[in-house]
Amino acid sequence: MNPTDVLKYGHSFVTRTIDGLPFSNWEAAGVCGVWSVKDIIGHLAAYELMLTEVLAPFSGLRIESKIMPQIGQVGVAAFNDAQAASRQNLTPQQALTEYTNNFTYNQETVVPKIPAATWSQVGTLPWYGAEYSLDDYIVYSFYGHKREHSAEINVFKDRLKSG
Repeated sequence: MNPTDVLKYGHSFVTRTIDGLPFSNWEAAGVCGVWSVKDIIGHLAAYELMLTEVLAPFSGLRIESKIMPQIGQVGVAAFNDAQAASRQNLTPQQALTEYTNNFTYNQETVVPKIPAATWSQVGTLPWYGAEYSLDDYIVYSFYGHKREHSAEINVFKDRLKSG
């Protein structure tokens, strides 16, 4: 598996999904629960930061871990809500820029530094599951995650067209 491609295709699916959606529609609630498109993109930006933290030790990068301890303290659902709330004052463009910058950092700086053999080693993330590898983690937690949220945005876009 090529992790760079997996991450690139997940990202490109998001960008194609939001392409042409006016920023004026980005703050309407109800796209994913109470979340708006802007909230979803901010949520994905936070997950890109989390990916940096998860992959940094495998890439030899030293970074301060802020996201993973927060998830450990409050749980995933509260973390997600806190991250959406922390971005309420951002414009849609700022949320998109943060997401894109975080993705680009991972794609250009973190992922290339991880040895190819490391990606398929089972058990590298014991907290995720002893039977899984980094490859599995990015497919399920990033590619699949982005596809799910993109599907929600597409449903919202369909509602806009029919409304």
